[in-house]
Amino acid sequence: MDYFPLFCRLQGKRCLLVGAGDVAERKARLLLDAGADLHVGALDFSPAFQQWAQQGKVTLLQGTFTEAWLEACWLVIAATNDDAVNQRVGDAAEARRIFCNLVDAPQEASAIMPSIVDRSPLMIAVSSGGRAPVLARLLREKLEAMLPQHLGELAALAGSLRSRVKRTFASMAQRRAFWERFFASDRLAQTLANGDRPRAEHIINTLFDAPPSQRGEVVLVGAGPGDAGLLTLKGLQCIQQADVVVYDRLVSEPILNLVRRDAERIFVGKQAGHHCVPQAQINQLLLEQAQSGKRVVRLKGGDPFIFGRGGEELEILAQHNIAFSVVPGITAASGCAAYSGIPLTHRDHAQSVRFVTGHLQQHGEIEWDKLAAEQQTLVFYMGLNQAADIQQRLLQHGMDAAMPVAIVQHGTTPQQRVETATLAQLETLARQFVSPALIIVGRVVTLRDRLRWF
Repeated sequence: MDYFPLFCRLQGKRCLLVGAGDVAERKARLLLDAGADLHVGALDFSPAFQQWAQQGKVTLLQGTFTEAWLEACWLVIAATNDDAVNQRVGDAAEARRIFCNLVDAPQEASAIMPSIVDRSPLMIAVSSGGRAPVLARLLREKLEAMLPQHLGELAALAGSLRSRVKRTFASMAQRRAFWERFFASDRLAQTLANGDRPRAEHIINTLFDAPPSQRGEVVLVGAGPGDAGLLTLKGLQCIQQADVVVYDRLVSEPILNLVRRDAERIFVGKQAGHHCVPQAQINQLLLEQAQSGKRVVRLKGGDPFIFGRGGEELEILAQHNIAFSVVPGITAASGCAAYSGIPLTHRDHAQSVRFVTGHLQQHGEIEWDKLAAEQQTLVFYMGLNQAADIQQRLLQHGMDAAMPVAIVQHGTTPQQRVETATLAQLETLARQFVSPALIIVGRVVTLRDRLRWF
């Protein structure tokens, strides 16, 4: 280990920054965020430093570096564009036993400035010891993307509860179990993100008071249309925290590979005309798993609230006072259309878009006269087996037989297949496809030849 990682409290402590250019500005912002009593020495100062000085945030020392600037300093950063000046600052700091960071010369420095992920009070520092700063930055960017912004607030809240947890739970095992539930509670995290403190207090009290049989929760997660890259960041975080993942046929294998390795996976796949597991049984399964105290993710293709029956599943959980939350997903209509080069709306062709279930006989009468209107896009989910009926109804209600249509199969995946035709040809075209497939009807389909990229 070339450098000992250490977090220092700099509030009110004098720190010296030599240099006042762009690089120095970045260092200054970090020191100011840490509450340092910042002194900046340079021949000339950028507008940012001049503004900070006017606001009383920094003290400017104009001129060439002198050792007098080091008086009473706790930390020094040399960030000029002159290597000789930087080295002179480093040597002077070394003689006085003051830690010094030398920009662009980390091998000569006694201190390294890491790449920082700031979720105060939670702090993560990444350093390559100055050997690969770009790699450290890329790792920091990955961590920034993975860690939600409210994580610091969650950590601060945890700190305020430590004494209460110690009083409430006698054993270390009980405390550890509480903290696992606390940090894995998606409802609590979302409530904090929304700034709803009263509801957060209610959720915390529930975590303290609820018996083990009621401490499970269910998160309904939209997996998107297939491409694992379209899974939302929050969805990824949820499936990596789950004890149990209940998934259906439309969830792609690359997304399942992102599930925590030790999580239990339960397949409840359904397809048109054949339900592997009845919906009532799925509802009961979610209920039983949550009642046993597990963190359950119900992983659904697309978005769970768009023809995904997510609302039905949550109604059962609500009836039994099971904690639940929802993470929306990119719906199949949006993902498949985008990957096919078909905008769902367009100023010249469609001012609205309608999502329609293809299970026409099961969900009451559809207002076909409104669906057949111009200047809109229709997207039929699960409509492949009903293509003949869709074609007939739209034609009967006045839609142009030459209206462009497209069918997208295995949308957003490497196996994606897209074919276009006219409404008069829809029934014939549909016979060439197998589920899962989406039917898009509208003049926006004509834009595919110009906008396709997948």
